[in-house]
Amino acid sequence: MLQDHPRLIYLIGSLRNPVVPAIGTWLRGKGLDVFDDWYSAGQIADDSWRDYEHQRGRHYTAALRAPAAVHIFEFDKYWLDMAAALVLVAPAGKSGHLELGYGLGRGKPGWVLFPDGEPERWDVMYQFATDVFFDREDLLKVLLHFPGVSDANP
Repeated sequence: MLQDHPRLIYLIGSLRNPVVPAIGTWLRGKGLDVFDDWYSAGQIADDSWRDYEHQRGRHYTAALRAPAAVHIFEFDKYWLDMAAALVLVAPAGKSGHLELGYGLGRGKPGWVLFPDGEPERWDVMYQFATDVFFDREDLLKVLLHFPGVSDANP
């Protein structure tokens, strides 16, 4: 329920990025309410879904409208809508960037964490984010003092 998670941080990332659950666990250990349950689908979830839909004779457009895809989308969207803030852990793919853009477009703060340091390929569009960080401790300082995210600022 929305009232149960007024300070929720939706952690965005790639199913293939092993740093995501570690960052989620670390943030929870610092007292923050973090949602990253989507990660449990596993590294090849999208590939398995594609292969299964191809076996059924469905192409991408039809597969996007199939009950399983709609259910998974609605699950993620529900938690995105409930979140007070977003953190994208790079590298992330198309889904992660769409989720960040969706949240930012709805007026939520959204930060990007590059845990491996400055990326080799730069992109000016990260200016849409509330801010970018290369050190998780620097991100934590902001999250702990950001109204609506931390218990310190109810």
